Amino acid sequence: MISRRQLAGGLSALGLVGTATTVAAQTAKVGDIIYHNPFAKPEDIAAFKLEGEAKISFERGRMTLQNARDPSEGQASNFVFWCPETFPDNVEISWKFWPVAEPGLCILFFSAGGILNGERVHVLDKGLKPRAGIYDQYTQSDVDALQIAYFRRRWAEERAFHLANLRRAPGFQLLAQGADPLPDVEDATPPYDVKIRKTHKAVDFLINDLPVVHWDVTPGSPTSGSIGFRQMAPLIADYADLTVRKIA
Repeated sequence: MISRRQLAGGLSALGLVGTATTVAAQTAKVGDIIYHNPFAKPEDIAAFKLEGEAKISFERGRMTLQNARDPSEGQASNFVFWCPETFPDNVEISWKFWPVAEPGLCILFFSAGGILNGERVHVLDKGLKPRAGIYDQYTQSDVDALQIAYFRRRWAEERAFHLANLRRAPGFQLLAQGADPLPDVEDATPPYDVKIRKTHKAVDFLINDLPVVHWDVTPGSPTSGSIGFRQMAPLIADYADLTVRKIA
């Protein structure tokens, strides 16, 4: 049986996870909860904003997200589901994740805002350009955010070699990537504890406390902002216990 420490060391040797990732992830001091949402019933998401079309249910006692449009429609079948809260910098964002049916892909936008008349505004500001889940509306428009893509199973090359990618919007700049340990649905033993630790110095992405992606923050990068869950059709996935904690 390979331990998480041994696996992290092996990935580091391959150049997929750097030593700094392990150090930053293990030394972060996580503090008080500033937001928690169990994602257990419809009332929990009453204030959330859906862009695009999706089927949202709670039949398993947790939030299930699924596309409502046929995957043959391409980008029009994808969606983003925003939490309207604005979170500060220096936080840990965590949630429980169940992959239910693939193919597909998951993204979490975080530290997200909008750019309007040269000023940064809330990502749901009505003055921003319309969005409906189409990727270019987030990466080639007026959205200012970081994003982590994980459980990337939409295309054959993604299914053949599992990676998690950290990118910056606007634009499609790849900031960092690492080997994604999540198995395919048939071998999965969820829930998986997924975490993003975002400080003014670094971003760390972890799954079951295994460091996956690390990036040293560059000047001018997004700090505070909102978070949004994105899925590519026809993925079905469950989410629970969205929690945001301060990092000391």
